[in-house]
Amino acid sequence: MVSVLALWLPILVSAVFVFVVSSIIHTVLPYHNNDFRKLPSEDGIRSDLRKYNIPPGDYVIPGVTDAAERKSPEFAAKAEEGPVAFVTVMENGMPKMGGQLAMWFGYCVLVGIFAAYIAGRALPADAEYLAVFRFAGATAFAGYGLALLQGAIWYKRSWSMTLKSVFDALIYALVTGGTFGWLWV
Repeated sequence: MVSVLALWLPILVSAVFVFVVSSIIHTVLPYHNNDFRKLPSEDGIRSDLRKYNIPPGDYVIPGVTDAAERKSPEFAAKAEEGPVAFVTVMENGMPKMGGQLAMWFGYCVLVGIFAAYIAGRALPADAEYLAVFRFAGATAFAGYGLALLQGAIWYKRSWSMTLKSVFDALIYALVTGGTFGWLWV
């Protein structure tokens, strides 16, 4: 058994490696370029929404305030008439990536901590590379990828976009597993 604190180096190095790999995936490689489609009549829709001054947050159309309202004929009629949508409204202006990148790096560290915990509980300090790779990599894959499937299941996110992101998660898991195997105590 190996403590999480003893694995601080693979936790941090794997977070840095995943951060760099994810940056390359999202800035250099083109396969995420078509994840989101443009709405028809975008300018008109933007103009219509702007007059409501909607604060940042997550919304659903048609919306309800309780379960009883969801069972009403009025709600059913709105749902049939459409559109039905989940909408995330963000702050106006260009995205401020600094905070998001810092949170992403923190998330990479968090995944590394869980990978360290699972591998450290399952393996001795003298474990072989492949054993460490399997435990840390599988845990990292769970952390980076499995929850993404919920978005496609419950919120109708595109399966294409979801599976590309799960593929990214597999790459991050391989990087994490490899780093842990390399730097294992």
